[in-house]
Amino acid sequence: MKRLCINSAEIAAILGKSQSNAQNIVRNIKYIYEKKKHQPITIREFCDYMDFPYQDVFDMINAKKPTVASTSSLEPVKSNTLKSV
Repeated sequence: MKRLCINSAEIAAILGKSQSNAQNIVRNIKYIYEKKKHQPITIREFCDYMDFPYQDVFDMINAKKPTVASTSSLEPVKSNTLKSV
């Protein structure tokens, strides 16, 4: 099942901001959409607020697997700097 809601930890990761900044963004979104404390915010509300493309964020939150073309850049780099003598 696909997730429709987003939390402050995911917002912090997407924006590269601190957890407290992400929590402030969540509070602002809840204020604008007149939500109560216990009500989560949706990915759509977050995207509308930040003017982000919905499908990109939705795929990121729901961990859509990368395509074959983009997996080659995700391979680990082998390091030869720490060789034992």
